[in-house]
Parts: sequence; structure tokens; C-alpha cells
Amino acid sequence: MDSTLKDASAYLLDRKRMVDDQLVWRGIRDPRVLEAMRSVPRHCFVPEEYRDMAYNDGPLPIGSGQTISQPYIVALMSEMVALKGNENVLEVGTGSGYQAAILSSLARQVHTIERHFPLAELARHVLEELGYQNVTVHTGDGSKGLPEYAPYQAIIVTASAPKVPKPLLEQLDEGGHLILPVGDRWGGQTLQLWERHGAKFDHEAVLPVAFVPLRGEYGWKED
Repeated sequence: MDSTLKDASAYLLDRKRMVDDQLVWRGIRDPRVLEAMRSVPRHCFVPEEYRDMAYNDGPLPIGSGQTISQPYIVALMSEMVALKGNENVLEVGTGSGYQAAILSSLARQVHTIERHFPLAELARHVLEELGYQNVTVHTGDGSKGLPEYAPYQAIIVTASAPKVPKPLLEQLDEGGHLILPVGDRWGGQTLQLWERHGAKFDHEAVLPVAFVPLRGEYGWKED
């Protein structure tokens, strides 16, 4: 096991400051989300050269042109899907595995899908090393979701789509929440929250954001 993983408690003070200064100050209130953000060792999910910045207020590169999201955005998306603890959750865009680790503390089961095989394998390794047993990492086109494990009471998408992927709406359970960024590839994006009521969906705009593009059949096509 990596020595950094063994010594996950070394950054405890940094995590506490992150929660107090970046999350509570901005209005994150769900005690379960705050506790998850205090507990999950974010530094274990970033490349070694960026670990001294792991708890900074911003995203960080993780390879393959992808990033680990700003802590506040991770907490906000986790809070807005209103998890109680018994949900089956889908995450589209595993990336480093950090968001999946946060969701692991909040839901019964987490399925997370990543299109970049090296990132998926690294995330799987770190999640296993840290003991997150209710997270399953898949590789594939996340814009199509994972219909074989649906329905999901919550879906979190960590990359920006040109519009909401229809398969994700179809895989959302009654009363379930879908949160994702929608907009241009590199700008003009808005975080949206969707809720299912039978065949109808309510949605609201949350705030402007900047995410990497969601690639796939129901996302952005390859260049």
C-alpha cells in the first residue's frame, strides 16, 4: 500500500480548514455531507506532485485531460441530490474517484463510470486501498448511463453536456435527482438540478460552473 494511503490522517487539519473555510462559509449545511468531506482523504486522489494543494479552493489536474473538481462543487452536488443513506447512485465521470468516495459515505451503493481506462483503473485501486466497499467502477460511455443497474435515486454527472442525456433521465427513479453541468464545451455552463415526477421532469438552474466536456453518444463528439 502507498505510504500516503497509510497515513491518511496526516491531512486532518487541512480537511477541517477546507470544510470550515470553503464549505460552511459558502452555505453547505447537510451534516452528512460535511462529515464525508472531513473524512475522505482528498490528497489520496490527486497525483503526488499536487498533494500539497489537495485541499486548496480549486480543481486540480489528474491526467488524461481531466480534473478533480473544486471541493465546494463536490459538496454542493452531493448536498443537492439529498441522499439519506439507502440510495442506489450513479456517477458519470469517475475521474480520480474522489466524488465516488464522498458518495460512498452517503448512499447504499455507488456505480461510477469513466471513459478513460487508466483513470478508471487508478480510481478503482485507490478506492479499494482506502476500503470503500460499496463503490463499483465501470469503464465505458457514461453519457448512456448504466441501464443494467437502474433505477437510480440520484445521478451526478461531473462533465458538461450540450443538453441533458436522455438515457440518464430514463434511468432516474421516481422522485430521484439528477445534477449535471449543461452548456458549451469550455464556457457558458450552468449546473442544473432535475427531479423526476412520473414522465415529467422539473429542473432548475443552480449556478454558473466550468467543467471538462462530457464525451460520448449523448455528449460531445470527439474532435
